[in-house]
Amino acid sequence: MLLIKNAKIYTMTDEVIDNGDILIENGKIKEIGKNIDAENVEIIDANGLIALPGLVDAHSHIGGMNFSQVESIDDFNEMTKPLTPEVQALYGTDITSPDFEYAYKSGTTTICLTPGSGNVINGWVYAAKTYGDNIFDMVIKNPTALKIAFGGNPKGTYGKRDQMPSTRMSIPSLIRDIFERTKEYIKEKEEAEKNNTPMPKYNSELEAIIPVIKKEIPLKMHCTQFDMITAIEIAKEYDMKFSLEHAWGAKLYLDEIEESGCDICFGPLGSMIGPGECSVIDIESVVDLDKRGINTSIITDSPILSVDSLIQHAGEAVRSGLPVERALKMITINAAKIIGVEDRVGSLEVGKDGDVVLFKGMPTYETNAKVMYTIVEGKVVYKA
Repeated sequence: MLLIKNAKIYTMTDEVIDNGDILIENGKIKEIGKNIDAENVEIIDANGLIALPGLVDAHSHIGGMNFSQVESIDDFNEMTKPLTPEVQALYGTDITSPDFEYAYKSGTTTICLTPGSGNVINGWVYAAKTYGDNIFDMVIKNPTALKIAFGGNPKGTYGKRDQMPSTRMSIPSLIRDIFERTKEYIKEKEEAEKNNTPMPKYNSELEAIIPVIKKEIPLKMHCTQFDMITAIEIAKEYDMKFSLEHAWGAKLYLDEIEESGCDICFGPLGSMIGPGECSVIDIESVVDLDKRGINTSIITDSPILSVDSLIQHAGEAVRSGLPVERALKMITINAAKIIGVEDRVGSLEVGKDGDVVLFKGMPTYETNAKVMYTIVEGKVVYKA
């Protein structure tokens, strides 16, 4: 057992406990409150420290993309055909990547790992802890979503090969075609089961899309200002749950986003403004999205930007007018809800995983705020 004493606890349930304690037993939070007593426990005196739930990054590619070595790898982009729903990011993850250590040392204990956006349909997304030595043991949920991509990335991949999609207008037709084929495939399976006749030939591509059609998992839709309305319309047409990923230019479509009921994984906020998709990096949009009650998270897109920079991105949102506690929610409970793991992580509540980060200084507000301890399932995995 582990007992954290005397911390200022931000539970992310709108409760702040001054000089509070957290008791963790068998990897789960057993009790939160004041003056908790327990025998035979390891004690951390957190006097003067701030306790947060382990941070959650809802969009990352670490372990599958490694740009820090001389020979970079990209095992998250299966760019051999534009539609690859059957592949899974889980099987492209290199657990030896130093990015996992960078993540938990900076307070990120849960990460959503997604295939890249070189294809139109990219594959299954999953959520995992950042600490461990076996990725299959670290998995929290697989799949959490099906990743699809609009815009410059897929058309840039296949346009160079004189293949479809070479334009933005061809991407929706590819998506609609495979969705329609999946609906027909589901119908054929149901009729075969009902009539006790042979099942249709197994199709791994369509099988991977069935959970989306049945609304068991959402679409994770890579798009920016050029394709946001297209993404929303396709999701509405098929009555699918979805999140908009990156979402630069969201300020142009606030009404449409709110009406759609989608989630937003915004960022990275520190991206350099440039041509094309990066021509609008509207950090202030997260303030407007939050005011409208749209569940929004802030992401690093690591290793596109560093995995250990999540707090800095949230700090940029605070500098743009977002209240500190709202920014903290965007990298804890909001993100956990988007990737469907809020039953285990994202807030400090009895019964949830004992993932706690202790900071010296107020993260997102004080630029010198520092992680002093990272605790994953009751185990101290980092101490400054």
